[in-house]
Amino acid sequence: MYFAALLARTEDGWEASDTELDNVETLSDLADLAREASPDEDTVLVLIEQEDAWFGVVRVDGEEDPRIYVSDAAAAARSSYGEILLTDELLGRDPGDDDDLDALDLDGTEDGESDDDEDGAEGGDGAAGADEAVPHGPVGDPEVLDDLGVSEKELRSMSGDAVGEIAEALGASDVLETVR
Repeated sequence: MYFAALLARTEDGWEASDTELDNVETLSDLADLAREASPDEDTVLVLIEQEDAWFGVVRVDGEEDPRIYVSDAAAAARSSYGEILLTDELLGRDPGDDDDLDALDLDGTEDGESDDDEDGAEGGDGAAGADEAVPHGPVGDPEVLDDLGVSEKELRSMSGDAVGEIAEALGASDVLETVR
């Protein structure tokens, strides 16, 4: 079960809205959706949570590039919503790498890959290789909420209802509950 909400900071405080991510296919689409929630180019947070598995925060400040934090990249990679957040840049990959490898239809090995990876390299559908490319644990900008009162340490320690904890720290738990 997923939950996604937009929190837009306004002159009057935070405004929350439930958001439907079914038509969102890219991070750019998600950033556009966030920008639409705040015509004054105020800070907008997109909070996404999958029950006890992972959560993500996307912060959009006007026309600046979105800042992203994902609590567990490997868990998020198994989710269609998580895949939106896990950009090549966030994972430290060269954007062209995957496309070139897919076109070559390799058997799971790359040129220059060491033979140390023999265990588990045979058989399977290539999912092990995909899992190895995505780190277990947090990725992104752990300071994404620092100036809003949620430190890196607090963000990294969140689990369970992380979206609720973030909203509470921002003083927005009442408005978030109206859209839950």
